[in-house]
Amino acid sequence: MTEKSTGPAQGHPPAPTTTVWPGQPYPLGATYDGSGTNFALFSEVAERVELCLFDADDQGGTETRVELTEVDALVWHCYLPAVQPGQRYGYRVHGPWAPERGLRCNPAKLLLDPYAKATTREIDWDQSLFGYTFGEEDSRNDEDSAAHMTLGVVINPFFDWEGDRRLAIPYNESVIYEAHVKGMTQLHPEVPEELRGTYAGLAHPAVTDHLTRLGVTAIELMPVHQFIQDSTLLDKGLRNYWGYNTLAFLAPHADYSAAAHSEQEQALGQQVQEFKAMVKTMHQAGIEVILDVVYNHTAEGNHLGPTLSFKGIDNPAYYRLVEDDEKYYMDYTGTGNSLNVRHPHSLQLIMDSLRYWVTEMHVDGFRFDLASALAREFYDVDRLATFFELVQQDPVVSQVKLIAEPWDVGPGGYQVGGFPPQWTEWNGAYRDTVRDFWRGEPALGQFASRVSGSSDLYEHSGRRPFASINFVTAHDGFTLRDLVSYNEKHNEANGEDSRDGESHNRSWNHGVEGETDDPEILASRARSQRNFLATLLLSQGVPMLLHGDELGRTQHGNNNTYAQDSEIAWVDWERIDEPLLEFTAALIRLRREHPTFHRQRFFTGTTARVGDGDAGGDDRLNDIVWLHLDGEPMDDDDWEQSGEAIGMYLNGQGIAGKDPRGNEITDDHFLLYFNGDGPAEVTLPAAEYAATWDVVINTAGSSGPEAGRPAGSTFALAGRSVLVLREGREPEPVPDSSVAASVAAQTGQTGQTGTGQTGTGGEAGAER
Repeated sequence: MTEKSTGPAQGHPPAPTTTVWPGQPYPLGATYDGSGTNFALFSEVAERVELCLFDADDQGGTETRVELTEVDALVWHCYLPAVQPGQRYGYRVHGPWAPERGLRCNPAKLLLDPYAKATTREIDWDQSLFGYTFGEEDSRNDEDSAAHMTLGVVINPFFDWEGDRRLAIPYNESVIYEAHVKGMTQLHPEVPEELRGTYAGLAHPAVTDHLTRLGVTAIELMPVHQFIQDSTLLDKGLRNYWGYNTLAFLAPHADYSAAAHSEQEQALGQQVQEFKAMVKTMHQAGIEVILDVVYNHTAEGNHLGPTLSFKGIDNPAYYRLVEDDEKYYMDYTGTGNSLNVRHPHSLQLIMDSLRYWVTEMHVDGFRFDLASALAREFYDVDRLATFFELVQQDPVVSQVKLIAEPWDVGPGGYQVGGFPPQWTEWNGAYRDTVRDFWRGEPALGQFASRVSGSSDLYEHSGRRPFASINFVTAHDGFTLRDLVSYNEKHNEANGEDSRDGESHNRSWNHGVEGETDDPEILASRARSQRNFLATLLLSQGVPMLLHGDELGRTQHGNNNTYAQDSEIAWVDWERIDEPLLEFTAALIRLRREHPTFHRQRFFTGTTARVGDGDAGGDDRLNDIVWLHLDGEPMDDDDWEQSGEAIGMYLNGQGIAGKDPRGNEITDDHFLLYFNGDGPAEVTLPAAEYAATWDVVINTAGSSGPEAGRPAGSTFALAGRSVLVLREGREPEPVPDSSVAASVAAQTGQTGQTGTGQTGTGGEAGAER
């Protein structure tokens, strides 16, 4: 260990007792092996690198610098046998300062390890965190930032998983629940106060019991990679709530950890253990964990942003720079910068991070924020980009769920349907079409395509219906209750005069903006919420619920709660719509129990079964039949006509594919009516479809089933409602478990034994 620093790096002599071994260039980051810790940092532009160790989490802490003299393949590394979990650390990188060429090294700036697996201390936005002096864009600032920076923490990687493994629930059987760690738990009365807003709170039985009662199979967590609080928000008394401002791609966000809030030294880095325990608990409840990840940009912003990590380590390697003026950053994300997916070490960081979360943290998949930005190797979005090739070839990442948000803010960034075959996508076309239908602006052809799996978007790339992640609401918009209660956004609390957030929401307030006591409007809104839920959960594809939609959660018209770490965005567990929760759970149960609603393959439109009607078995029915309200099938020309109600027959004998054991998949036949207009008269189709029909879901009626509507009968269909009917079936016989039944069975066997057959087993007995 040597001390050769000049300028701002002076004044921190090395600790003479520190033993330094050469170590290894891989793995990158700080890796504790049970004895000591290996440190490794990539930088192509660095001339010197210092590892900085801190012995206290305050401004008065002692900083010990260890110069890294070993360099292999542009990776600077060492091994410190005395360093144990809980050690705080950062880096100082000496190298060229030439912003006009994209080079921004400055050893005065303490830098967070890009591979840090845990962090401690929040950034306080001091001038020293910036590479220039405020008001002098082209200047160089050499103030030491260490006292104001987030620090990396060496973690203990060992954890008793007790045999935990990925659940690997098939896509077509999945129901995703988009949730926020803090928003789900902060106001839950059954979660202990010290656990609210944390991973441990999310793993509390009160939360997992709710998820299992609802019937969801996966929880998709909004960003939990370590992110930073924006200074502009803090100045307004607000906080970054959503978390799309990542700084460390391998570290679980410390503020969501009960352990990280502890003042005890031994708690440093325990957010990793807490996160793992949460995942294990979810798996035990049969629920997968999917992470919303932000690899398209970092929290360092543009050329006027702070120097926190990547910018000072190797700016041109990690960021897309403007080719003819490298002082500036290419911004496809609206955040000031874009990660440089053309550089092998940036790609390595992304892939190493993904593998780490799968292998070490046991997560089950990822939703990629602004995923189109990851496909911009040059300028256009390219589905054959290197990133996708790496994912395809990776034996770990390729086996988990991969969900794209298929757009970014750059030219050509809207790429719904444009991702490679291995990927699924948030289907924004589904959201828009379904919203339009239920506010009275239907396009029946589009609507039919969306509820039947969006084959027009996905089939051309060899994908299946489950490539479509269907949603009506998500975090970045109205909640379901607000979607039927507000025509306009009400984002005053964000401090931007409501200029933020989407202005065209495709919402409908049913005649009154916001809260009301009018029972008719309340009833209409309650029905409308059920219409959306029924459409979503019975469409082909993978449904995704926004947390709290099943409870009637409101954000009071705020459709952009990115900065609302407050009661506006948190789930209010004291005011929930219990009947709506029961309705949602019943829909999910119906979907789970009937493969008709979660088919693995697209409808073919071809004949699938022989009818049992008056035609003597000669009539054949397609796997799907679109029906007029008079019971007659629709013709091709009918789709060009305007209409606001449609029937959909789903043939339970026409389910393509086989089950895991190679058997044919069969189910009941179902008949669904979607009425986006006023009251109508419906005639059930002929007996070839089914002799009788039982009502199982009626968004305008009672919650209980209604049995025995004969084929060809006519009835009134309520306005703006969904009606789901199942083919009528005989009541299932109740098994006779009485003593008399046993005696009768034994008597019968004895009688047969007298004819020369054995009554004590064997093949003859089994056949009987």
